[in-house]
Amino acid sequence: MIEVSELTKRYPGRTAVNGISFTVARGEVVGFLGPNGAGKSTTLRMLSSYLPGTSGTARVAGFDVFHQPDEVRRRIGYMPENNPIHLDMRVREFLKFRARLKGLGWRRSRSRVDTVLQQCGLTDVQRRIIGQLSKGYRQRVGLADALVHEPDLIILDEPTIGLDPHQIRSVRALIKGLARHHTVLLSTHILSEVEMTCSRVLILNRGEIIAADTTANLEKRLSLDGGVVAEIAASAEAIREAFRDLPDLVRLDQEPLDGDFQRVTLTPRAGADLRPAVFELVRDRNWSLRELTRRHHSLEDIFVHLTRTKKEAE
Repeated sequence: MIEVSELTKRYPGRTAVNGISFTVARGEVVGFLGPNGAGKSTTLRMLSSYLPGTSGTARVAGFDVFHQPDEVRRRIGYMPENNPIHLDMRVREFLKFRARLKGLGWRRSRSRVDTVLQQCGLTDVQRRIIGQLSKGYRQRVGLADALVHEPDLIILDEPTIGLDPHQIRSVRALIKGLARHHTVLLSTHILSEVEMTCSRVLILNRGEIIAADTTANLEKRLSLDGGVVAEIAASAEAIREAFRDLPDLVRLDQEPLDGDFQRVTLTPRAGADLRPAVFELVRDRNWSLRELTRRHHSLEDIFVHLTRTKKEAE
C-alpha cells in the first residue's frame, strides 16, 4: 500500500526528513512514532500529496504521490492533527458536502454518509451543528470525513489528542475496527494506544527511520536488560547476602512489601535468564516465593531507549 524510498524534505538551514525508506502492506495498522520535531507530520503531508518532497520517491496504492497526486488523494483518507471541519454546519450536511467534494455522486454520497454515520457512532447527532458537539464527537466527525469516500489508506495524525479516557477508548475501538477493510497509518504520542491497536511500529527520530518492527521483536532485538522480578519472604540483608555472588548478576534492587516480603529486581548481563538460578537459591533456603517473572518492557521503554540523545544516555 505504501512504498517509500530515500524520501527527503529539506528547508533552508535544516533537513526535516532525511532519506527515509519503508513499506506498509495492505491491511496493516502501523504506528508512526517519534518525538516532537522528528519529521512525522512532514512525512504524512508528503504521503498525502499536500507537500512536495525534495528528493526520493513515495507511492500509495501504486501511484506516485508527487506525479499522480489526484490518484493518490482518491485513495487516502487523511485526518490531520488540527482537524479542519466546518463548525457552523450540521454533521450530516458537512459529510455530504465532503463526499461530493471527493467526487462521489449524489446517490453514492448519500449511501456512504449513512454508512460512516453509523460506523462512527454519529447517527444520534447527525442533525446537530458541529460547533455544539463535544471534542470527542468532533473527532468522530473528522474520522467520518476521512472515511466517507471509502479510501484504501487512512492516515490519522494524533486522532485522540485532547480527548478524555472514555473518548479515547471509543475512538481506539473505532480505529481497530477499520483494520478489517483499510490500511491504517497512525501517528500519536499515546504509546499505549499504539500497543493496543497496531501490528507494527515505525519510529522516526531526527528525520530518520531508526526502527521498523513489531514491539515484541524490537524488545528482543534491543536486549533491554531482561530483568527478573521476584517477591520473596526474607530479610533485605539475607537477600543481599544470598544473591551477592549469583552468576551473571549486574545489579540488585529491593523494596519492602506487605508482611515479610521484599520485591527483588535483578538485572542480568545481556542475554542471561536468571529465573532458574533464583528459584534454586530460594528453594535451598526454604524461603516463600510468590512471584518470579521476567520483566517485560513497554513500548514507552523501547521508544525512550531508541530516541534518547547521547547526552541523556550518559
